[in-house]
Amino acid sequence: AGGAAPPTRATEQREPSLYTIKAVFILDNDGRRLLAKYYDDTFPSVKEQMVFEKNVFNKTSRTESEIAFLGGMTIVYKSSIDIFLYVVGSSSENELMLMSVLACLFDSLSHILRKNVEKRWLLENMDGAFLVLDETVDGGVILESDPRQVIQKVNFRTDDSGLTEQSVAQVLQSAKEQIKWSLLK
Repeated sequence: AGGAAPPTRATEQREPSLYTIKAVFILDNDGRRLLAKYYDDTFPSVKEQMVFEKNVFNKTSRTESEIAFLGGMTIVYKSSIDIFLYVVGSSSENELMLMSVLACLFDSLSHILRKNVEKRWLLENMDGAFLVLDETVDGGVILESDPRQVIQKVNFRTDDSGLTEQSVAQVLQSAKEQIKWSLLK
């Protein structure tokens, strides 16, 4: 009764999953949270999330690289003026896929913040930042990695004429609706 040995843990293939993003967060240059969304229960409490964010910040804030590995997770990140953007996936996640999400988030934020990707502008436009994040990642699933598509979906104009009053009103109304529905769940 020969035959192939049953697969061991080392040789088992990981089942592909659409749930590739564990978290996205933005910290200021002191490591304080500005925006964060967690998509699984790796860090179930806010306290655990904050400890993780502080550890990530301490590991990444003084380096020039764009990728880090911490606690069995792959973290890609980018800094801009006085903020740090992070996208977190599992240790087996494709770094290029995580980087494409990070690039999409950064480019989309850059557009809605009129190229001022910094703390003050982010705080003044938090509703737009959450809309960008929600159009890019939903429940840990990557929805979009093309910033032009994200910008279009959140009703911003892709030309250089800037925002119209109507598009701002539409975005604010959409944000209010999303918040209302998330509170009713």
